[in-house]
Amino acid sequence: MRTQETLVIFTIFVAITLVVTGWASGQSTTRRGFYTADRRFGGLQNGWAIAGEYLSVASFLGVTGLVAFYGFDGFMYAAGWFVAYLAVLFLVAEPLRNTGKYTMADLVSFRLRGRGVRAVAAISTLTIVILALIAEMVGGGALVNLLYPRFGDEAAIIAAGVLMMIYVLYGGMLATTWVQIIKAGLLLITGIGLSLLVIAHFGFSLTGFLQAAATAPVGGARTNLLQPGLLFHGPLGAWNLASLGLALVLGTAGLPQILMRFFTVPSAREARTSVAWAMVLIGVFYITTSFMGLGAATIVGQEHIGRRMFAGQAISYIARHPAEEVQLNGQLRHNGYIVPTPNSNLATPLLAASLGGSLLTAFVAAVALATILAVVAGLTLTASSAFAHDIWFSLVRNGSGDEAEHLFVARATAVAAGTLAILLSTVLRNFNVAFLVGLAFAVAASANVPVILLALSWRRFSRGGAIAGMLCGLVSSLALIAISPVFMASRAIFPLDNPGIVSIPIGLIGAVVGTLLLRDRDSEQMFDQLQVRANTGLGAEV
Repeated sequence: MRTQETLVIFTIFVAITLVVTGWASGQSTTRRGFYTADRRFGGLQNGWAIAGEYLSVASFLGVTGLVAFYGFDGFMYAAGWFVAYLAVLFLVAEPLRNTGKYTMADLVSFRLRGRGVRAVAAISTLTIVILALIAEMVGGGALVNLLYPRFGDEAAIIAAGVLMMIYVLYGGMLATTWVQIIKAGLLLITGIGLSLLVIAHFGFSLTGFLQAAATAPVGGARTNLLQPGLLFHGPLGAWNLASLGLALVLGTAGLPQILMRFFTVPSAREARTSVAWAMVLIGVFYITTSFMGLGAATIVGQEHIGRRMFAGQAISYIARHPAEEVQLNGQLRHNGYIVPTPNSNLATPLLAASLGGSLLTAFVAAVALATILAVVAGLTLTASSAFAHDIWFSLVRNGSGDEAEHLFVARATAVAAGTLAILLSTVLRNFNVAFLVGLAFAVAASANVPVILLALSWRRFSRGGAIAGMLCGLVSSLALIAISPVFMASRAIFPLDNPGIVSIPIGLIGAVVGTLLLRDRDSEQMFDQLQVRANTGLGAEV
């Protein structure tokens, strides 16, 4: 595979986006401009930007790889992420735009006045963003390692992190939004184009394509990738699927990087329009992941994408004793389950290599790299706003401080968040990126969503309830991930890969119990004012 074409195409994309960043830098001299691009984007533009933010490398590389290995079960990731926007549309888009200013914490602290609420909301935001950043950079490392083996995962992750910092430091939300729009267009073109090439490979016969997927060669046998049960099977299969579904569907409504996009439009109506357009674009793309994933399994072959490994001691043992892999897998096949491997992230570029040679591979790889940069830029901007606006400006400085100080802190935070994500990504680079992002969604669904919904709907909801709910959801989700098979393999205490089915109720119960124990009359009095602003937009930031 030649890599010069990839470098040329990727360099062109970077050059274009750097020009956009340079143009935007002259218009991002205030907090409002840096965080919301002065609310100048319409619903259609913001819809494309949301799609660009949402369709990360976890979708382009991760979901395609999961479909290639696990067929129907892998597509459940795509289905969950698509359905999630119904929750965003009906529950949070309009009230968030009307009550917020720059961040998710603005909504909660508008209703629940208090420094503690804003501080915990900011910590939750930073945690979720760091988890998502890790996933994106892991995907970048895997892709660059395929194209430039001598470059190495660590160097690739560092390069992606540095470019991302440039977008955020100089261009703010304006540059980041246009980078997202450009990237979303490239991603849709690539997904549709590869899907058409896959169908063309089978003589434009959908029946022939599905028959091939139903008899895909796997390990010397034939496997039906269209039937459920390849990933979510065994006694815990249904529980794993339910937990993942809850995390994906509810987690989107609590993702700070998505919620922040609603502050870039001038009205709640445009916020709703944004979600509608985003659903169309995201839905079209996720349909293409099934064609790309099944195409990779049938045209490239799973054995050329990666290998299957099983839960239990095999994960750590195989890393130390690769020669014993076949025998060990045979022993563990009956009591383990398939887990994503880093090579599953490479299904899309390898499919492109099989269908169109080096030039198509170069284009697909360049789009994937561009996807990583764009999404990482958006995540880093979210981290900047959480610390600079919610912690430094609102808590440390008590609302004082000039624009120059605020922007300096925001940009310094971008550097710090990017550096931390780079360090953690080098440690966790052996996981499927869609799998990692699923964990970030679980944390968002557990820590943020119960508090957002109760703040909007329950008059008695108090500051104590909000703090308890966010802390319970955040700590429980992180703790359950730490003791799950994801990190502890056969020594796992918690048996499920995704904690959502347990940690989301814990977050909700914590919020309810905290409210019942710590009543807050001031918060009750703010409920009516919140309802008026959330539903009518009166007094909203314009």
